[in-house]
Amino acid sequence: MKRRKDKRVTVKFISLKQFFALFAAILFICGDYYIIYINYLEDHQEGSTLFGISIVLLLSLAGALLLSLIKEAYFDKPIEIISEAAQKVANGDFSVRLPPHRKDGKKDHIEVLIEDFNTMALELSTIETLKTDFITNVSHEIKTPLSVIQSYAVAIQDDDISAEERREYGKTIVEASKKLTELVTNILKLNKLENQEILPVSEPYALDEQLRECVLSYEELWDKKNITLVGDDIGEVAVNCDRTLLELVWNNIISNAIKFTDTGGTITLTLREENGRAVVTVADTGCGMSGETAARIFDRFYQGDTSHSAEGNGLGLALVKRVMTLIGGEISVESRVNEGTTITVKI
Repeated sequence: MKRRKDKRVTVKFISLKQFFALFAAILFICGDYYIIYINYLEDHQEGSTLFGISIVLLLSLAGALLLSLIKEAYFDKPIEIISEAAQKVANGDFSVRLPPHRKDGKKDHIEVLIEDFNTMALELSTIETLKTDFITNVSHEIKTPLSVIQSYAVAIQDDDISAEERREYGKTIVEASKKLTELVTNILKLNKLENQEILPVSEPYALDEQLRECVLSYEELWDKKNITLVGDDIGEVAVNCDRTLLELVWNNIISNAIKFTDTGGTITLTLREENGRAVVTVADTGCGMSGETAARIFDRFYQGDTSHSAEGNGLGLALVKRVMTLIGGEISVESRVNEGTTITVKI
């Protein structure tokens, strides 16, 4: 990286204050030796006191210059490089990476600083990418239902359409507005969770009862798809956790299982206590997913199966993941294409 002089730095390579400080330090440290040397010259060479003092001053000057060169090479130079790179990052260039300063492979504080700087730049570039993707996805997700609402709102004003068509157009507008409302609601929830505006409020309650209530709230959906829901292994387990946040978790996981399970399929729920933790599994016989898709399902707006994209906005599992982080829980996914998916939650 080519170095350029930072105009903000007003201190010269070595200021008079620095030089005299180093000079005084060297005289103080080596003073006894200088006195011995000058006395030696006085005893053996008449009139050599001035010469001895000159030698002492020259040695002190050389020592001060040497220390300044060391300071420049080992401290000022790498810090100047780091400073220049930091300015680039501040201006939005997150691709900046610094090479190691030392050539022997060892680490001093400067090397650790360079390593931390590279880690910071990498994290910032990742966050910037996520932010850009988030804005792009939000814009797309909002634009789609708005376009539907606008198109059908114009069409419904046509006097020539039948009453049946008018009802269908009205129904489409309502569905699109519901999707838009759900999207905005989930974005606000995710924002509050990520900024910890929603903090967990723990209370003891029966987790098995909550699971049953959440399953029953989706009875119409799994009945419509003739899905068999198995809950024989839901044991009686009490937890001390935030009831509202966990309800959000179960609703998203169960609704996803129903969404991705074909007609006539099976969803199995289990609840057990294991090593002092509640373990919940939701297994379906749906379409499943590849390892690459499974690794990204907790990303915001990511939808591996685009055939179901009209049924959601890709924020549900991002909310679930954030809740798990807040309450100190764990969530994992096992899936095989065309065989189904199992999600395991430990709290």
